[in-house]
Amino acid sequence: MEKLWTPWRLEYIKSPKSGSCIFCDLPKDQQDKENRILHRGKHCFIIMNTFPYSNGHLMVSPYRHLGCVTAIDDEETNELWHFTKHCVSVLRKTYSAQGFNIGLNLGKAGGAGYAEHLHNHIVPRWEGDTNFMPVLADVKAMPEHLSAGYDMLLPQFQNIPS
Repeated sequence: MEKLWTPWRLEYIKSPKSGSCIFCDLPKDQQDKENRILHRGKHCFIIMNTFPYSNGHLMVSPYRHLGCVTAIDDEETNELWHFTKHCVSVLRKTYSAQGFNIGLNLGKAGGAGYAEHLHNHIVPRWEGDTNFMPVLADVKAMPEHLSAGYDMLLPQFQNIPS
């Protein structure tokens, strides 16, 4: 069984939770660069994960505050998966990703950090992308700053084909 070690995410796990929802609050803030929002659609938006499993870890979320995939309507579903497909294409091109982990964590028991707001994770992967650092030193080397990743990815999300 392959393991994806993510000890640097402990900062997120231990951080105090405000009780607010980032997927509701950040799009209202209109500070896309600071909040790392790459694209806004009619029903969903694309955002970089602030505590990524790997460089290029993106999320697609509907604007509506929905806790389960059973509550999402057809238009939101279509846009969510259309944006997810675009994210895969972009990450293959810009990061030379060889594989992906894509998925929804539904509910707290399902591992959702924000269990009340549906969001799809797109995590790029590469052969041999795990090494001794996370296992032995409890450290993950992230070779790219989030701001640099945002600046590189943003042009790829300016005009998403419909």
